[in-house]
Amino acid sequence: MYIATSRTSDLAAGTDRKPALKRVSANVVALGMVSLVTDVSSEMVTAVLPLYLVLGLGLNPLQFGLLDGLYAGATAVVRVLGGHLADRWRRLKAVAGLGYGLSAVCKLGLVAAGSSVAAIGVVLAADRTGKGVRTAPRDALISLSSAPDALGRSFGVHRALDTVGAFLGPLVAMAVLALSLGSYTSVFFTSFCIAAIAVLLLVLFVRDHPGSAGRAAVSARAAFGLLRARDFRRVALWAALLGLVTVGDSFVYLVLQRRWEIAATWFPLLPLGTAGVYLVLAVPLGRLADRIGRWPVFLGGHAALCLALVLLCGPRAGLWLAVVALALHGVFYAATDGVLMAAAGPLIPADLRATGMAVVQTGQAVARMLSSVLFGLAWTLWDLRPAVLVAAGCLAAVALAAALVKPVRP
Repeated sequence: MYIATSRTSDLAAGTDRKPALKRVSANVVALGMVSLVTDVSSEMVTAVLPLYLVLGLGLNPLQFGLLDGLYAGATAVVRVLGGHLADRWRRLKAVAGLGYGLSAVCKLGLVAAGSSVAAIGVVLAADRTGKGVRTAPRDALISLSSAPDALGRSFGVHRALDTVGAFLGPLVAMAVLALSLGSYTSVFFTSFCIAAIAVLLLVLFVRDHPGSAGRAAVSARAAFGLLRARDFRRVALWAALLGLVTVGDSFVYLVLQRRWEIAATWFPLLPLGTAGVYLVLAVPLGRLADRIGRWPVFLGGHAALCLALVLLCGPRAGLWLAVVALALHGVFYAATDGVLMAAAGPLIPADLRATGMAVVQTGQAVARMLSSVLFGLAWTLWDLRPAVLVAAGCLAAVALAAALVKPVRP
């Protein structure tokens, strides 16, 4: 069912008479609301975690890079497993719900972990496992609930709602820290309560895709056979290569904090700069991708990140440079996150949609895990500015190569 009374055939016709939300599936909006609440929960933790680990527990950049890499890469294998099981069992909603539930429980795990770095690492890995399990089935539901010519818009609307949560999360974290007199335990417990609400929203308002009931014979061989398709294989490969030269969010915020000597009190607000720009641009860039091509917009996002890195290692001429760098970081996410899934979706058969998206996401997860470790090592060995300059140069080179190859045809 679609918002308002427009039929699917009307959507496929590509008329422009209705505003963006009127042309997006109600299921996409419901999934967006689930993601919104979930991101309030997860970004509460993300906003305070780098500060807690680096300043509170005294981790050096290499140690933080290893932990951040584990945080990013723990989803690698389970993304494919979650996508495959969702396709095989035709239970996209149930598998996604399992992932949301696991991540919610892990917030209580952070309370139990205390100041033990090893225990925190295990809990973060489990939390990212939950994210890995849910992401591909969720994105498959978005893709299968949308008209083919509106995939960019649908993912843009979902990511915009998701980003509202990312915007609110740090604010809630700061409020909880202020009310609890700096208690990180209070932040983690509040995060759990909010995550539990997201699971309830999923159960009540999200519908499985029609025809998803019953077991289907989707084999692992058929799933990995997707890589034999030339276009899909090239998208997966280039997405992974670009992930390998992408500097992680936590490092971007730590670089900003170090370069501009931002007070620890204000550190949780840095992600708001990224989230605010992402929120404003997610839908417009999704619509632009539908019109001019998803791959050019995807690469444009990486160009924005490259420019942000250059600004980060430039002169500290004023706080406005930090603001511009954060804005460019937000452009990067608005132009890449949902746009990549919109580009990959049409290349995957409907009965393997969750699995195929998981393959692309897994390549990115593994690459970004390696990227975090390598950047942390470079920062430790070479210092901050040389590490950022090398990262920017590598990103520019790979993005230029991807632009020349053009793996996604218009």
